[in-house]
Amino acid sequence: MFTPKYPPQDTAPPATTAAPTGPTPAPVVPIAPAAVPVAPVSNRPTVQLTPGSALAFAAGGAGVVLVVGAVLVSLLLAVAITAASVAVCAVVLRSILNSERKH
Repeated sequence: MFTPKYPPQDTAPPATTAAPTGPTPAPVVPIAPAAVPVAPVSNRPTVQLTPGSALAFAAGGAGVVLVVGAVLVSLLLAVAITAASVAVCAVVLRSILNSERKH
Protein backbone atom coordinates (compact mmCIF):
# COMPACT_ATOMS: atom_id res chain seq x y z
CA MET A 1 0.00 0.00 0.00
CA PHE A 2 2.82 2.42 0.81
CA THR A 3 5.25 1.18 -1.84
CA PRO A 4 5.70 3.61 -4.74
CA LYS A 5 4.41 2.58 -8.13
CA TYR A 6 6.61 3.60 -11.05
CA PRO A 7 5.51 3.62 -14.69
CA PRO A 8 7.21 1.09 -16.98
CA GLN A 9 10.58 2.07 -18.45
CA ASP A 10 10.63 3.66 -21.90
CA THR A 11 12.00 1.14 -24.38
CA ALA A 12 12.46 3.53 -27.31
CA PRO A 13 16.03 3.66 -28.73
CA PRO A 14 17.97 6.85 -27.98
CA ALA A 15 17.76 9.55 -30.64
CA THR A 16 20.91 10.34 -32.61
CA THR A 17 21.93 13.92 -33.36
CA ALA A 18 24.14 13.23 -36.39
CA ALA A 19 22.99 14.92 -39.61
CA PRO A 20 22.37 12.61 -42.59
CA THR A 21 25.00 12.88 -45.32
CA GLY A 22 23.27 11.19 -48.23
CA PRO A 23 19.76 10.86 -49.57
CA THR A 24 17.17 10.23 -46.90
CA PRO A 25 15.68 6.75 -46.94
CA ALA A 26 11.93 6.23 -47.09
CA PRO A 27 10.30 5.87 -43.69
CA VAL A 28 9.69 2.32 -42.51
CA VAL A 29 6.06 1.53 -41.74
CA PRO A 30 5.70 -1.16 -39.07
CA ILE A 31 3.40 -4.01 -39.97
CA ALA A 32 2.40 -5.03 -36.44
CA PRO A 33 2.02 -2.70 -33.44
CA ALA A 34 4.78 -2.69 -30.87
CA ALA A 35 4.31 -5.02 -27.90
CA VAL A 36 3.11 -3.25 -24.77
CA PRO A 37 4.94 -4.36 -21.62
CA VAL A 38 2.65 -6.14 -19.17
CA ALA A 39 2.62 -4.90 -15.58
CA PRO A 40 3.99 -7.48 -13.13
CA VAL A 41 1.43 -9.32 -11.04
CA SER A 42 1.55 -8.51 -7.33
CA ASN A 43 2.58 -11.33 -5.01
CA ARG A 44 0.66 -9.81 -2.09
CA PRO A 45 -2.49 -11.64 -1.04
CA THR A 46 -5.75 -9.85 -1.55
CA VAL A 47 -7.98 -9.10 1.41
CA GLN A 48 -11.40 -10.67 1.10
CA LEU A 49 -14.02 -9.59 3.60
CA THR A 50 -16.73 -12.08 4.39
CA PRO A 51 -19.90 -10.87 6.13
CA GLY A 52 -18.61 -12.24 9.44
CA SER A 53 -15.22 -10.58 9.17
CA ALA A 54 -16.81 -7.30 8.05
CA LEU A 55 -19.06 -7.40 11.11
CA ALA A 56 -16.06 -8.12 13.36
CA PHE A 57 -14.14 -5.29 11.71
CA ALA A 58 -17.02 -2.85 12.29
CA ALA A 59 -17.43 -3.99 15.90
CA GLY A 60 -13.70 -3.57 16.51
CA GLY A 61 -13.79 -0.05 15.06
CA ALA A 62 -16.78 0.84 17.22
CA GLY A 63 -14.96 -0.55 20.26
CA VAL A 64 -11.91 1.58 19.54
CA VAL A 65 -14.09 4.68 19.16
CA LEU A 66 -15.82 3.96 22.48
CA VAL A 67 -12.54 3.39 24.34
CA VAL A 68 -10.95 6.57 22.94
CA GLY A 69 -14.11 8.52 23.76
CA ALA A 70 -14.13 7.21 27.34
CA VAL A 71 -10.48 8.18 27.81
CA LEU A 72 -11.07 11.69 26.46
CA VAL A 73 -14.17 12.18 28.63
CA SER A 74 -12.30 10.98 31.71
CA LEU A 75 -9.45 13.41 30.99
CA LEU A 76 -11.91 16.27 30.59
CA LEU A 77 -13.64 15.27 33.84
CA ALA A 78 -10.29 15.17 35.65
CA VAL A 79 -9.50 18.69 34.44
CA ALA A 80 -12.93 19.94 35.51
CA ILE A 81 -12.63 18.39 38.99
CA THR A 82 -9.15 19.87 39.42
CA ALA A 83 -10.36 23.32 38.38
CA ALA A 84 -13.29 23.14 40.79
CA SER A 85 -11.08 22.07 43.69
CA VAL A 86 -8.62 24.90 42.98
CA ALA A 87 -11.53 27.36 42.90
CA VAL A 88 -12.83 26.08 46.25
CA CYS A 89 -9.34 26.36 47.77
CA ALA A 90 -9.05 29.94 46.49
CA VAL A 91 -12.41 30.88 48.05
CA VAL A 92 -11.46 29.30 51.40
CA LEU A 93 -8.05 31.03 51.47
CA ARG A 94 -9.64 34.37 50.58
CA SER A 95 -12.18 33.94 53.36
CA ILE A 96 -9.47 33.07 55.88
CA LEU A 97 -7.32 36.05 54.87
CA ASN A 98 -10.28 38.46 54.99
CA SER A 99 -11.36 37.22 58.45
CA GLU A 100 -7.83 37.79 59.83
CA ARG A 101 -7.70 41.36 58.50
CA LYS A 102 -10.96 42.26 60.26
CA HIS A 103 -9.78 40.99 63.67
